[in-house]
Amino acid sequence: MKTTINFYSEVNGEIKKFLEQYYSKNINLENNLSFQKEFENPIDMIDIISCFIDNNEKFKINLWISLDKDVYICVTDNNINSLIKYIYERYPY
Repeated sequence: MKTTINFYSEVNGEIKKFLEQYYSKNINLENNLSFQKEFENPIDMIDIISCFIDNNEKFKINLWISLDKDVYICVTDNNINSLIKYIYERYPY
């Protein structure tokens, strides 16, 4: 099963600004209020999760991750360390 990250915002263009900063290139989004990306290897999602937390004061967006079908976890300052630790423990490859 693939894991996913899901960005949501109530402010038009916030996700686009964040993704353009993260990828350092122009991004075209079909929906300016949400964005989803799938990962074959869950370890690969840690970089963007960390970048989100490091910059969450700059952008009005929320990030949810899904490691299991139909189970979503909101990424916050309070749970980021536990989430990253859990991902590395669950997917040690």
